[in-house]
Amino acid sequence: MSLQTPDSVRRLQRALYVKAKKEPAYRFYLLYDKVVRDDILAHAYRVSRAAKGARTPGVDGVTFEAIEATGQAEWLAGLKGALQDKTYRPDAVRRVLIPKPGGGERPLGIPTIRDRVVQTAVKLVVEPIFEADFEDGAYGYRPKRSAQDAVQAVHEALCDGCTDVVDADLSKYFDTIPHRELLQSVARRVVDRHVLHLLKMWLKTPIEERDERGGRRMTGGKRSTRGTPQGGVISPLLANIYMHRFLRAWRDRGKGQQYQARVINYADDFVILSRGHAAEALMWTRWAMTNLGLTLNETKTCLRNAQRESFDFLGYTLGRDRYRKTGQTYLAAKPSKKSVQRLKRAVRAQLRPGNQGRWSEVRDRLNRTLRGWRNYFSYGSRATAYRAVDNHVYANVRHFLCRRHHVPTRGTRRFSAEQVFGPLGVVRMRPLPAGTQSCASA
Repeated sequence: MSLQTPDSVRRLQRALYVKAKKEPAYRFYLLYDKVVRDDILAHAYRVSRAAKGARTPGVDGVTFEAIEATGQAEWLAGLKGALQDKTYRPDAVRRVLIPKPGGGERPLGIPTIRDRVVQTAVKLVVEPIFEADFEDGAYGYRPKRSAQDAVQAVHEALCDGCTDVVDADLSKYFDTIPHRELLQSVARRVVDRHVLHLLKMWLKTPIEERDERGGRRMTGGKRSTRGTPQGGVISPLLANIYMHRFLRAWRDRGKGQQYQARVINYADDFVILSRGHAAEALMWTRWAMTNLGLTLNETKTCLRNAQRESFDFLGYTLGRDRYRKTGQTYLAAKPSKKSVQRLKRAVRAQLRPGNQGRWSEVRDRLNRTLRGWRNYFSYGSRATAYRAVDNHVYANVRHFLCRRHHVPTRGTRRFSAEQVFGPLGVVRMRPLPAGTQSCASA
């Protein structure tokens, strides 16, 4: 959900950005008073309310519905009072494990709503300051930038001749960012002690984990010296600020000219695209990351020649490919095989035999998945992946409807592709033939 930023908040953000851009050495001393402004806190609440995962409560069990039932204005006034009186203290972060696309589980921290709102308020105020400093090659978690933009930048660099690639992978980046050095990076621009104190408290917030029997275990806390809890609103910005140390060192030391290379970064994923100097660039990067207290995952970090082999970045495969009709080769960006397989698994899971939902509900849920995937994979060479997805979706929808309607045959006549992607309303990756109608019940 996209929210319109109020004019008063936008004007403040613009003023902070312009000041930071004009004066790269300026340090901001008075920001806390902006964080506790009524318009900032109110907008932070709306942003938190609209965010993905907003319905999941933190350790206190408080939901947005409960806050609004008792009075949102009163709740915000109480939060503002705690911030002004300096009595605000963050709650523990509830940790849950979510499936990783490649298998296994990833820990995700869920702060309480009051902590999400305060973190969002701080982000609204300090993000424009650091946006003025961030490098052009950094794309992750930034306003008006996307993963597709990062993929396009990589593809354009390859087509421009930077085909010697460092395919890099950082080992547990979010979990290993050193607190002291991170706060030093923040303090290069922000020296308001109250804002710095908030950041330090969030970095030291304990993490609550529950076992299968409901037993509680606390980790982290004041003794922790590394990591930004994934799931916290402020964590992506802090991760970008620390990665900026590497990107700034790359620029200040002239490594782009020395290695004839570009760095494209998205959160903890980055690639270095060079004209023949990838090995030297990797050697320097390994040294730089060690000095930052970070570690390259040596089993996943490697050198690639994109003229001869491909590599994956943000769900896309980039490298040399061949036109099916002519056999001519070209440098392509296309959905990776892993991304296609993940979507196929998601489709099968939604159309499982035990799904007894109404067809309209099943279809709408399936279409949301398909549209989201198509919107993300809207760049580059998509025809082959789209064709594979359409074929898989059609086969699974047909089998699903045949089971539901007890059709004794394969159902190719009753549930043809034209019927499934037309009147039955299933989203198709490739455009429908002109004049095809859509959306009916089954």
